[in-house]
Amino acid sequence: MIRRARKAEVWLSVILIAVSGCRQTPKPEHADAEIIVAAAANLTDAFPELSRQFTTRTGTKVVLSFGGTADLAKQIENGAPFDVFAAADVAHVDALDQKGLLTPGSRAVYARGSLVLWIPSGSMIKIEGLQDLSRKEIERIAIAKPDIAPYGQAAVETLHSANLWESVQPKVVYGMNVSQVKQFVSSGNAEVGFLPRSLVKVGEGTSIAIDERTHQPLDQALAVVKSSSRQDAARQFTEFVLSAEGQALLEKYGYKKSPSR
Repeated sequence: MIRRARKAEVWLSVILIAVSGCRQTPKPEHADAEIIVAAAANLTDAFPELSRQFTTRTGTKVVLSFGGTADLAKQIENGAPFDVFAAADVAHVDALDQKGLLTPGSRAVYARGSLVLWIPSGSMIKIEGLQDLSRKEIERIAIAKPDIAPYGQAAVETLHSANLWESVQPKVVYGMNVSQVKQFVSSGNAEVGFLPRSLVKVGEGTSIAIDERTHQPLDQALAVVKSSSRQDAARQFTEFVLSAEGQALLEKYGYKKSPSR
């Protein structure tokens, strides 16, 4: 009986060790992976579809956090738990890279955006070009804040280039980002607004393309955040954005391949 009891104790110990070992075995990084992507507001329509395709291919879930590029960059400086930063320009990504906050070698230009002047469906205002912004019936022009939003800066540059800034500046109302600009115009709080082409759906009001020569190129860069604990999954996401499949999807939303890639 004593021998049997000892044998039982030995087997029980073996089982407990095995169970304990299973519990201590860490999951591989890709298992149940989830990454958080800090994405510029102009990507609000494009990135959800792109992220769904990425999740289908890899099984990694993507949580998107949209905002103004400058605000997102500041959050990364303050330690926000982002894995990837997809900006509306190159400057903010390069600034974070110089501060050592991005994974070395992960920075890349992924797209070039386009600017349009947008009038919503149902509007009685007819505009054929920028010069029409001086007309009396246009009382408010929505623009994203140029000090924090690259598309807002491009809009101001365009108005300066057309020698219109001085005359229309009193009409300008500022949104914190391009998504808010669209809300201003959609709700009637502004008659027209400067938007990324990517936020205007086909048949959604009237949009007038802005000549790219009137402002600095809207090249957009991304990178992996150095503090991310999901480096492999984050890098996989940036590679997907830069892949032929990712680029084709961005083109669908009005983006172009940047010559600087």
